[in-house]
Amino acid sequence: MTPPDPADRPGRLGVGVIGTGRVGAVLGSALRAAGHPVVAVSAISEASRERAAVLLPGVPVLDIPEVVRRAELVLLTVPDDALADLVRGLADLGAWQVGQIVVHTSGRYGVDVLAPARAAGVIPLALHPAMTFTGTSLDLSRLVGCSFAVTAPGPVLPIGQALVVEIGGEPVVLAEDARGLYHAALAHGANHLVVLVAQAAQALAAAGVADPGRMLTPLLEAALDGALRAESTDGPGAISALTGPVRRGDAGTVREHGSALTAFAAATGAVDVVAGYRALARSATGRALAAGLISSAAAQELLDGINEDAGTLQVDDGPDPQEDE
Repeated sequence: MTPPDPADRPGRLGVGVIGTGRVGAVLGSALRAAGHPVVAVSAISEASRERAAVLLPGVPVLDIPEVVRRAELVLLTVPDDALADLVRGLADLGAWQVGQIVVHTSGRYGVDVLAPARAAGVIPLALHPAMTFTGTSLDLSRLVGCSFAVTAPGPVLPIGQALVVEIGGEPVVLAEDARGLYHAALAHGANHLVVLVAQAAQALAAAGVADPGRMLTPLLEAALDGALRAESTDGPGAISALTGPVRRGDAGTVREHGSALTAFAAATGAVDVVAGYRALARSATGRALAAGLISSAAAQELLDGINEDAGTLQVDDGPDPQEDE
């Protein structure tokens, strides 16, 4: 027996995608796979047009007001800084329609940014997928199980949750005033991880390692897995997976790291590596101390080794330094 076409199910919505960048084209494709026909998209750059052609073949590329006119569900996937002006500009044109569902995917904003559209009678939703996008079909499988931050007025919150579930995601309800902290946490974890890997790889290359990525892969994968497991078992902010010289209270090694990285920075100009190492080593020291992994004396020695002007850490006596794991 032939399975029913998802598009034949009740409650299907004509989707218009404004901005077919890496996120918009993929989410549009996911919604179409769930049975919601994509009726039109906007695409300005050549790369966006190519993405639309690959992921949303046959969908007309139109100007933004026409996309809004045709759609029952408008998906706004534009840069954060452009979102407010876009919503306001369309309101000034009288483009928004009563009962239309308007979804934006910005992590930074909740639904307050959609106020001009809400005044016209739309249903506002903020759905942010907590993942990075390549803008290719590979992202479609990664959406399955991906957490989406869902912010919406209480009466329409189930609509946002249902849309996320339809494309295979996991809805996580988030308050309007929590969006800033939420997005900062994601950016700090993901974006700065990329920077950290780039710094480590650059230093390894300078040390003579021909393939830094190959060397780093098993180490970083194990570290990430351990850190995430610690969060799951020990709770938010857990540092039990920490290894290395800070965990051992090995101030001499930390001091030597600083000297080696300072020389590396002088030779290459990569001064951010030194600053990044020192900042994270200080943070690791503070968290290890708070978790009882090192003593106050060991923490002070570490801070002194990290930087001459690290300052004095005033703490109560803690446990003895742990043995090398």
